[in-house]
Amino acid sequence: MSNTLPKYLNLALLLAFPVAWFAPLLRAGLLPLFGLSEISVISGLQSLWDSDPILALLVTFCAIFAPILKVLGRALRDFGLLDPRAEPALALLGKLAMADIFLIALYVVIAKGIGLGTVETAWGLYLFTACILTSIFLRSPQ
Repeated sequence: MSNTLPKYLNLALLLAFPVAWFAPLLRAGLLPLFGLSEISVISGLQSLWDSDPILALLVTFCAIFAPILKVLGRALRDFGLLDPRAEPALALLGKLAMADIFLIALYVVIAKGIGLGTVETAWGLYLFTACILTSIFLRSPQ
């Protein structure tokens, strides 16, 4: 991989993450006969803020702030504007962002296990996961 490709992949994440936040992660419904509601990161957070503000704060940090701070920190690091000693903090932000993927996967497993409704994964879940994993595996040029 050339030295510039990781920089530009990281910058592309600045566009990809907002798309992933609004893209449908899941389609869920009580009965498939009545159609399924699409759930995105943003719509899920909106619902969560109404019912459980503390959990909503945690999920907002893991889904929105941790990934974008990681990407911005990596960009600053790539262009020599952030000290290399910040690498452990950037790695931690990447791990916190991945926690949100596990939370979504857990929701899908629980909802399918109960068997009362229908839950299907949608393309946004794969995009969001790809963004997180790309962010984690990108390394700054040395």
